[in-house]
Amino acid sequence: MIKTIHAPLRSEELEGLRAGDSVQLSGVIYTGRDAAHKRLCALVAEGKPLPFALRNQVIYYAGPCPAKPGDPIGSCGPTTSYRMDAYAPTLCDLGLIGMIGKGQRSEAVVEAIRRNGGVYFAATGGAGALIATSVKSAEVIAFEDLGTEAIRRLEVENLPLIVAIDAHGGNLYEEGPARYRR
Repeated sequence: MIKTIHAPLRSEELEGLRAGDSVQLSGVIYTGRDAAHKRLCALVAEGKPLPFALRNQVIYYAGPCPAKPGDPIGSCGPTTSYRMDAYAPTLCDLGLIGMIGKGQRSEAVVEAIRRNGGVYFAATGGAGALIATSVKSAEVIAFEDLGTEAIRRLEVENLPLIVAIDAHGGNLYEEGPARYRR
């Protein structure tokens, strides 16, 4: 069964999700990769305001390709998430509740997800063109000088995802392989 959720996320929506669940996400999310995360955390360290409020938001670890004429965005596949692991706990503690990417996360990130009742979603690597069909609008909102790595505000509809790490600490990257060990 595919569960439908909406961003910004609500804690109540996340409590019922378990690692391995299929979801479709609709609403507003933001893109950001390692260069943008580094800048966000530098702003936090300097006590400066962030370009968007993190509370209950979702960041998609993606650097979209340029859009073809008439399209809101180009191919928009996930990037490997571990590059954001140095920054994710800080952002989670400030209210970030959802992250989308691919690949395993560090123990510090798993703990931050659990501590803050968040979730880490996996998007299918290599499916950037398909994922882009879920994007209805895209707008650069911060760090335009980073080009493809600028922070974008995306409106998405039925973005297909898998819950990789749930709010309770369930971790598909550990549980999945464990099912096949003898």
